[in-house]
Amino acid sequence: MSAKERCQVVIVGAGPVGTTMATLLAKQGADVIVLEANEDCAQDLRASTFHPPTLEMLDEVDVTPMLLARGLKAPVYHWRDRQSGEVISFDLSEIADVTRYPFRIQCEQYHLSRALAEGLSRYPSAQVRFNHRLLSFEQDEQGVTVFAESPTAIQEIRCDFLIAADGANSVVRKWLGIEFDGFTYPERFLCLSTDEDLTAYLENLAYVNYVSDPEEWLVLLKVPSVWRVLLPTDGAASDDDLRSDERKNAIFERLIGKGAEVKTFHRTLYRVHQRVAKSFLEGRVMLIGDAAHLNNPLGGFGMNSGLHDAFNLFEKLQPALRSGKPNGSLELFDRQRRQVTHAFTQAQTIENMEFIRGGAGGGHKRRRAAMMAIRDDDERRRAYLLKQAMFESLEKARAIN
Repeated sequence: MSAKERCQVVIVGAGPVGTTMATLLAKQGADVIVLEANEDCAQDLRASTFHPPTLEMLDEVDVTPMLLARGLKAPVYHWRDRQSGEVISFDLSEIADVTRYPFRIQCEQYHLSRALAEGLSRYPSAQVRFNHRLLSFEQDEQGVTVFAESPTAIQEIRCDFLIAADGANSVVRKWLGIEFDGFTYPERFLCLSTDEDLTAYLENLAYVNYVSDPEEWLVLLKVPSVWRVLLPTDGAASDDDLRSDERKNAIFERLIGKGAEVKTFHRTLYRVHQRVAKSFLEGRVMLIGDAAHLNNPLGGFGMNSGLHDAFNLFEKLQPALRSGKPNGSLELFDRQRRQVTHAFTQAQTIENMEFIRGGAGGGHKRRRAAMMAIRDDDERRRAYLLKQAMFESLEKARAIN
């Protein structure tokens, strides 16, 4: 066992949420250590959308210019009917009066976490420790003792507060015994990435497309280097079958009329959950990001809501850092972010999922009619855009006392 260290905050996880939280704290001079089990920031293929208010927040950690330079501006996104070819289009430039970024940025999330992790070296009070895995922790009235495994030793760190940004399988949440209520979709999702130019085959394609179909719904997303094709899979099929050339060829044959010639760079399978932790706060320990909540990717709310957790917590943590002990501001963080996660993020992603997977029949026709009515009504369309861009959820959070 190495000698005990001391810092104000330990953050577990060097993903986009953890590195954002660390940078906010470091800029204020807080003494912070980030523990990351892997040797680098994870190259996660799932999150790639940055919403307008998130871009505004990230200006505070000086990375929005990098995202604007690396990413693709996507003011327009589509809800499409695969069988009829009908497109219901929404344009975020209509809310340019409320944001300086009236568009989504399509950019892989690891660009954010890597840039922030590297940037933390500028702050003498901040450290990122890769290949450091959290083993356990103990909290008492005065602080938290964290035990972490490095390649050469077990390290003991004493801190005032512990922040869990360690993802869906959060060790911190498990040690706390906090229930993670919700459900898992029966479908596994398959994500294929290709540099094939899908716009050469599919007319009027936006950078973000949600494609409804009774047989095989799709999400088509463009990031700078590739197109991503996200679709549900047969639950009875094996992993090898789902990742096979035969499966890939059939998907692209149906999509663009050719399959064998299409090259893919990733074929990733994952399960999709709708879950929220019963509490985001336990004494001196806080949960943010996927450690606190999971939802399906339709709408791009997952990473963004995690980043919103970080900014909310940073504000509420300031008085606690000054006093060295928890107070009511942290309880307000828990109420605001947990209630908004239930009321907005979970509800909206479930609604988006039902629309895209609805298929044929009366339900599909009703959902299509509802989307058309929103598009064709100026007032409702503006409210919808503000909701999908996540301004509404932030406003609701601020209203919670």
